[in-house]
Amino acid sequence: MNKQDLTATILVDETPKEAFDAILNIKKWWSENIEGETAKIGDEFTYSAKQLHRCKMQLVTLLPNKKIEWKVLENYFSFTRDQTEWVGTRISFHITEEEGKTKIRFTHIGLVPGHECYDVCEGAWTDYITNSLYCLITTGTGYPNSKECETEVVS
Repeated sequence: MNKQDLTATILVDETPKEAFDAILNIKKWWSENIEGETAKIGDEFTYSAKQLHRCKMQLVTLLPNKKIEWKVLENYFSFTRDQTEWVGTRISFHITEEEGKTKIRFTHIGLVPGHECYDVCEGAWTDYITNSLYCLITTGTGYPNSKECETEVVS
């Protein structure tokens, strides 16, 4: 991790276990369009958002109530020329206790200013973490992307 990696931090009153469990419940705060397993080391899952973004992740670190980390295996953005910006990067959640509260530090390791997608990704990740994940942890309701249905075109 370097100082330029995209980072967002939240502080909640709930326990590290509650934060950890919420982070693992990806469909409740990131997207209902998650396919695959997301709970144990080696699990692989895909994320998709319309025709804008698709990626494949692997769960590589799982330290109960302390840390979760995914590695990006594949990625596609409709709005960038370089489709490799995310490939090989890691998405990390560090959970610590500070003065009776739980701190969650999200870092997209390897996503730095200068990448084509940085500004869009910064806005999106910041919203997912500081709004959707925060609300899931504190109220039990997150705001993930809605499940997309496939439309059958009839001519």
